[in-house]
Amino acid sequence: MEKWMRRGFLCALMLAGMLVPKTMAAAKENDVIKEGIFVGEVDLSGMSAREAEEAVEAYVDTLSDVEITLLAAEDNEVPVTAGELGISWANREIITEALEVGTRGNVIERYKMLKDLQRENLIYPLELSFDFQGLTDILIDECTQYDVEALDASLIRENDQFRVVGGNTGYALDVEASFDKVHELLASGWDGQPCSIPLVVEVSQPRGSAEELARVKDVLGTFTTSYGSSNFNRSENIANGCELINGTVLYPGDEFSMLECVTPFTAENGYYMAGSFMNNQVVDSMGGGICQVSTTLYNTVLLSELEVTERSNHSMIVSYVDPSADAAIAESADKDFRFVNNLDCPIYIEGHTENKQLTFTIYGEESRDPGREVRYESKVLEVINPPADVITAEPALPLGYLAADNNLHIGYRAELWKIVTENGQETERTQINSSSYRMVPRSAVVGVGTEDPYAYEEIMAAIGTGSIEHVANVIAYLVPPPVDPAAEEQ
Repeated sequence: MEKWMRRGFLCALMLAGMLVPKTMAAAKENDVIKEGIFVGEVDLSGMSAREAEEAVEAYVDTLSDVEITLLAAEDNEVPVTAGELGISWANREIITEALEVGTRGNVIERYKMLKDLQRENLIYPLELSFDFQGLTDILIDECTQYDVEALDASLIRENDQFRVVGGNTGYALDVEASFDKVHELLASGWDGQPCSIPLVVEVSQPRGSAEELARVKDVLGTFTTSYGSSNFNRSENIANGCELINGTVLYPGDEFSMLECVTPFTAENGYYMAGSFMNNQVVDSMGGGICQVSTTLYNTVLLSELEVTERSNHSMIVSYVDPSADAAIAESADKDFRFVNNLDCPIYIEGHTENKQLTFTIYGEESRDPGREVRYESKVLEVINPPADVITAEPALPLGYLAADNNLHIGYRAELWKIVTENGQETERTQINSSSYRMVPRSAVVGVGTEDPYAYEEIMAAIGTGSIEHVANVIAYLVPPPVDPAAEEQ
């Protein structure tokens, strides 16, 4: 008998199921979420779709004021709120799914679902999202301020003694990885309570130790140039460039760049306007004279037998070293002087100026044989003397005008050779570089504007000699200086 009663009950349920679809469409707008259904902590029981959305929105709004502490480098705290991170509700479609619980499937499946809800609540996860730009801006603007660049242990030379200066560990925020970490922790599994999130920080250990730097004690090379004829501005530029380099420590494998070390060429960086080579002329430029600093250091590097990776000669010959022993730098022309510490220990560069003498000394650990000596020889291959002066006649200027550039530059082709001796015997002779220096004659602009045909012929004939001195003499003859009336009365 019980068997037939169960079958009758099931048939009744099936019959009811057949009638439900006709009434559901009409009642759709009035549907409410079944008892025991939650989104996160929000109970949606008996709510319509709109009410459920408003309830979840209200809960998310309460999270906006929750404080989240971002831990930057060295656990420096950056407190923000979830609202500042642009918190928002991500899985809104979950309301539709919650509304359909107990309405899907056949009558048995719906019945089972409703019975399950009576025994245990159905909790849907609340998924959150955060504003990409807002979080990124906070990481960059507020968290990277605690980044610290790694500083290697270094040396200070005082009273002819070295003192080791300890370095510090470097910290750099990985913004992209930190963004992913913060977003992942907050968007899934966050309980809505105040919390701290350690950001992703890259740690850089400083190089060097007291034991390693103690090896720096021997003079590897030293070189001096004179700038006795330089004016105040050029002298100041040389002293300033020297000071910017002084105290540099290079670890094994480090490359030194002259431009990186002494630029920018600005007044704020200690430079003045002074003469320098440009377009085959001597013109004033900010930092003029800095090439004597790079040249002096270049020769010190050669004597220390370090590896030169970039060197350029000047466009025209300089007077403070032999041909091919110079090293020009020019920011506009991308000329740099570079070298690498190819030794197995650190080196220290000392520079000083005194009595218009510039000296660089490189210290390290001497590993060369005591009987080994190194010197460098300049070999001139060709001397190119300028022809006659270049004189330009200018009819628009009056007779008597003379503007002369007396900076004559002899042209050269030269090579620099390295000579090594062991206990007085030459064991090595190697070409280090080759250089070509332009020849630049003296030049002048001469005014030839006159209505006197005789004077015109005379000045043109003088220009034809190619001698600025002869032109000056002819001008003095043709255009005598005005007579001072006061002198005549006396």
